Amino acid sequence: MLQVGELPDPRPGPGEVRVRVSVSGVHVGDVGKRQGWWGSTMPYPRVIPHGDGVGTIDAVGPGIHRSRIGSRVWVYLAQSYRPFGTAAEYTVVPSHHAVPLPDGVPDEQAAGLGIPGITGHRAIFADGPVTDQRVVVTGALGAVGRAAVAVARRGGATVIATVHTPDQVDQAVAAGAHQAVDTASGDVAARILELTGGQPVDRVAELAFDTNLATNLEILDYNGVIATYATGATEPRIPFWQLGFKNITVRFLSNDDFPEKANEAAAQDLTAALVSGDLRYPIAARLPLADIADAHDLTETSASRGRVVVDI
Repeated sequence: MLQVGELPDPRPGPGEVRVRVSVSGVHVGDVGKRQGWWGSTMPYPRVIPHGDGVGTIDAVGPGIHRSRIGSRVWVYLAQSYRPFGTAAEYTVVPSHHAVPLPDGVPDEQAAGLGIPGITGHRAIFADGPVTDQRVVVTGALGAVGRAAVAVARRGGATVIATVHTPDQVDQAVAAGAHQAVDTASGDVAARILELTGGQPVDRVAELAFDTNLATNLEILDYNGVIATYATGATEPRIPFWQLGFKNITVRFLSNDDFPEKANEAAAQDLTAALVSGDLRYPIAARLPLADIADAHDLTETSASRGRVVVDI
């Protein structure tokens, strides 16, 4: 249940900053936590939802220089192992989770960046640089997929996107992919390999581990990587020997627990992608805080049309 009400203003502790939130991003992961997906339960008696947002630092805790006050920032992991996220006038986060946001980047573009952006970055770079590699990004028009496409291309990879329907192919190329194929037209593996001139790919940033496993086995090179952050079946069957014979690495990703150095590298690269315009999200809906329940409902149904954000 979501309820809108009043709470005392939070105060930053040691190493923390307080951010006056302007826009809060809603991600499917926020909806999942609230609904108890994956067997999760509420870890605190009261939770202010949302991990991501944009605002201005207005107070700092002990150990943080006052020069940070007044800085425009985007916030990530606000509600990771913490009770109070960004769906409020104020949120308190560790200082390094408040990333400087240059002027010129709209609030709504950075407000929902953390969960999907850092996940997409990790899917591309967790196993090293991708310069001159062939990278496939599945679900390329989703929140994670768009970030993965942007950072992979900026990292020097040749990026092939997969999308659901033929009319989305041009959208994926406009979003930064070098080439794209739709899954509705069949034989995805053959068409990807046709685009590469028959050369296998080095890495797949994978939205649907279970559904696409057979395709990935066909297109991946020896010592390739499947970096996956989602699956339909919670306990998919894994073809051990086929994966083993090709020495394929399967890297499972969950945003809450990436190494801090990886988070910080992602924050830097994602900010640069926003500033350059290489990463842009369509905004499906922008609602006031009073309508946060509607924002959560829309997030469940509008992923293909863009992001949902809440104005604070």
